[in-house]
Amino acid sequence: MDTNLWLVVGLGNPGPDYAGNRHNVGQMVAAQLADRLTSNFKRHKTAALVAEGRLSPGGPKLVLAKPTTFMNVSGSPVAALLRFYSLPASRLIVVHDDLDLPFDTLKIKVGGGHGGHNGLRDIIAATGTNEFIRIRMGIGRPPGRQNPADFVLHDFVAAERSILPNLIADAADAIELIASDGVVAAQQKFHAPS
Repeated sequence: MDTNLWLVVGLGNPGPDYAGNRHNVGQMVAAQLADRLTSNFKRHKTAALVAEGRLSPGGPKLVLAKPTTFMNVSGSPVAALLRFYSLPASRLIVVHDDLDLPFDTLKIKVGGGHGGHNGLRDIIAATGTNEFIRIRMGIGRPPGRQNPADFVLHDFVAAERSILPNLIADAADAIELIASDGVVAAQQKFHAPS
């Protein structure tokens, strides 16, 4: 096993109809990291698209994954990827949308509950642990009385889309920093003020 290997899972729903949805911001981050590593996603036997690359020659290696299942059943592909790469959950970084954080904020967390996020809920159930790293990407609460389930399945609005590239870049930078210098270093640099 490569001792400097990290599994980065960008959560979202499969297919072009969902690509720009708030719920797919995790997959947007995985795509940006693949671009940085000049790596292409390929189908993997674990019901995921996978891209691999090193941050620098001899440096940390990232396995980037986008499950090809729907968000609510992300657990099985994630558990299969951990087994395939012989990785402990402590080497898993899950990137996901978070309704409880204001839009354009980023939080890095290790462990904890699922907070009502069905993708996280399924990953915790399938892996049998909650001790993995989460990159929580704030998408804010829905306006008025809009159902949160509808809100996450809509694309970002124009004002958000102008800021979104910075949020995605920050999340990708945070993942690279976790892989090279650890979680605490990334938290110190990227946590939004509470």
